Amino acid sequence: MVRDWTAVMPVKRLGAAKSRLRGAVPAARHRDLALAMVRDTASAVLATPAVAELLVVTDDPVAGAAVTALGARVVPDRPGAGLNEAMRHGADEVAGLGRHRVVLAGDLPALRPGQLDAALAAARPGRGFVADAAGTGTVLLAVGPGEPLDPRFGLGSAVAHAASGARPLDGDWPGLRQDVDTPADLVTVLALGAGRHTCELLRDLGLEVACVSAA
Repeated sequence: MVRDWTAVMPVKRLGAAKSRLRGAVPAARHRDLALAMVRDTASAVLATPAVAELLVVTDDPVAGAAVTALGARVVPDRPGAGLNEAMRHGADEVAGLGRHRVVLAGDLPALRPGQLDAALAAARPGRGFVADAAGTGTVLLAVGPGEPLDPRFGLGSAVAHAASGARPLDGDWPGLRQDVDTPADLVTVLALGAGRHTCELLRDLGLEVACVSAA
């Protein structure tokens, strides 16, 4: 296995992250939940055989310190212009066009390294994306050397990425496809088996959850 992919993960400031998820845990622990999901996602990415490096684009010092401790490299969100620009900055400018690059959401706490590895193998050659569980959003966009990332994340991004020429990647990757935007999404993730950090937080809150490590 060649470890030649650079993964890029943008992370918002924790205080502004996951607004639609508010109410899933007590308000005082909302930031902790967002951070736990970032840590689980980063842990799975770093354990993926094909991934050589994880770049986390963030201006949040707490999130930055947490992913640095896991082995990621943190770069500031110099564009400061939203998700797509943060992804483009990390993939095309920091990592560089000469590398295999993949960008993915930071709220995939049920991600398994084997699922990401399979998706990256399917992405070769060219530019491809993985739609979310609902089929309308995007959780991953991968591109080969020499080609700009051209991210189209946002409402209806699966259609936008397909229209931009990216190839939809099909596979049985439930942990990769299930991002967490709402309390219902969190319930689904727990059924799939969330990672250690998310589960430890929920158990600390006194919730009865049976979790399986995403690693």
